[in-house]
Amino acid sequence: MQPENDNDRIDMYGRMLIALETLESCPAFAVLVPEVRSNMVFASTTATSREDVLAIDGRITVTEGKPRAAGRLRFGASSHMARLILEIRKKDPSVRAGIDFANTPALAAWLEEYCRKKGWVFAKIDRSGEPEEIRREEGASMPWKVAEAIRAAGGRVPKILYENGAIGKEPVSVILGEEPIGIAQELCAIAREYKGPAR
Repeated sequence: MQPENDNDRIDMYGRMLIALETLESCPAFAVLVPEVRSNMVFASTTATSREDVLAIDGRITVTEGKPRAAGRLRFGASSHMARLILEIRKKDPSVRAGIDFANTPALAAWLEEYCRKKGWVFAKIDRSGEPEEIRREEGASMPWKVAEAIRAAGGRVPKILYENGAIGKEPVSVILGEEPIGIAQELCAIAREYKGPAR
């Protein structure tokens, strides 16, 4: 359920606005915005559906080389990322926020090493192993993907996960955390280090 308490709603909107400002003031993040664009989500503490997940309407795009929100913050504005965070929360309710970003073979290899240095749990989802009956059914992939990520991470919820894509699906990475400001700051640090002076 969406927060009934105004203070909780103010806290959620406030944290998301600060997180969004963090991303929009980080030009390096533009290199990590995928073709499908990025979204940032923040679930209420009692979230059970996508209507309980605050997200950016229209996602985050790139305008004049800089990340920009395409629309306003709204509960129910996300489908894919909202379903992901809801599924993750069944395993770890402390995880309330997530941001999806680009994935390429070079970035994936770099991210694995970055996570090792940071001591973060990292997981790869191999979509080629997804059962055909799950792939065919609309919306059925998410429980399988989350279970696969946790299995790949040795039974733990990963800090960063990525999938290698499937036919008609762009491969993306996701960073997870307890609230959006922290993961926005972490993702900007990743973007700046990955971009580097030579990239």
